[in-house]
Amino acid sequence: MTDQLIELRARLEEAAARLRAGQLEPPAALALIEDCARLAAEASAQVDQRVRALLEPLPELPGQLPLPAG
Repeated sequence: MTDQLIELRARLEEAAARLRAGQLEPPAALALIEDCARLAAEASAQVDQRVRALLEPLPELPGQLPLPAG
């Protein structure tokens, strides 16, 4: 995990704990839920970007020969 994903996870866990505590007024709870949705979307985008980078083949470089199979 990257530092950014660790930070996002910590922020989401903190927000979830605040929501579970049940001490927020409805407008504050709604704002926190919207923030959670934004954080989750950001984390999802980062994970998607990392996965795509891992799955994409490396570009062919001039002068490079393929490795023999086997």
